[in-house]
Amino acid sequence: MRSKILRVLNRFRSSIALCCTVAIVLYSSQVALTTPIITAESSTLVSSAKTIDFRKHFQALQIDGSILIYDANGNRTYQYNPQRNQTAFLPASTFKILNALISLETKVIPDELAILTWDGIARQPPEWNRDLNLKEGMKLSAVWFYQVLARRVGHEQMQKWVTQVGYGNHQIGDKEDIDNFWLRGKLRITPQAQIQFLRRLYNGDLPFSKRSIAIVKDITIVEQTPDYTIRGKTGFTGFDDGIKPQIGWYVGYLEKGKNVYFFATNIDIRTQTDLAARKELTRRCFRDLGV
Repeated sequence: MRSKILRVLNRFRSSIALCCTVAIVLYSSQVALTTPIITAESSTLVSSAKTIDFRKHFQALQIDGSILIYDANGNRTYQYNPQRNQTAFLPASTFKILNALISLETKVIPDELAILTWDGIARQPPEWNRDLNLKEGMKLSAVWFYQVLARRVGHEQMQKWVTQVGYGNHQIGDKEDIDNFWLRGKLRITPQAQIQFLRRLYNGDLPFSKRSIAIVKDITIVEQTPDYTIRGKTGFTGFDDGIKPQIGWYVGYLEKGKNVYFFATNIDIRTQTDLAARKELTRRCFRDLGV
């Protein structure tokens, strides 16, 4: 009788152990399904990226596009529409930053105050229709001025520098494309690559003299207050020849205190009023970051 009771107790203990094992396995499975697996790669992304809802600004302004902001001190990237931020577009007038660097380095123009004579051809906007210097040409985004510089640099030298810098896909086309390859040619660059180029410019990590870099940094100042400085350049493709889609750029960097934020805004331009959205979107997104 005693042995029979012991057998029953042993079976009971085994059943309890089995149930506990099953419970542990099931709990472990649930934890695996609901808890992210932290790897070296994913932890790096967590430390360098942060989610901010920039979508509301695009919706409020009824704009399709993307924005990418890199916080240098925090080593964090904030963005909306990451797929578009990896898509290559014509750089349009944002290429004037590199064009100015190359022109200064090759000495086709000596400094930011040297004047080029207007050819007398009336263009839009009317502000372009006069003699200009490098600084004014950048501020007004005068296409004719930077076309003259590109022709002076020449196809061979231009290709050499674009390749050496590693700008976009490096493709400036044939010799006859020398004064329009950034407007309607084969040259393409992504918003991500714009940020990389701007970071190298800021850090002086481009193959140009300190003098050339200093001049270009000076002529690209678009806003300066006691609290911050913004250096940047807008761009607009398809404005004069019906190329679709028309694309608007605003790229640059904002310095505030001891920090710097690099940005690349890229949007579809459907109407002339959308052009103002390039800067307005950027401002609103910076406001979300408390900058």
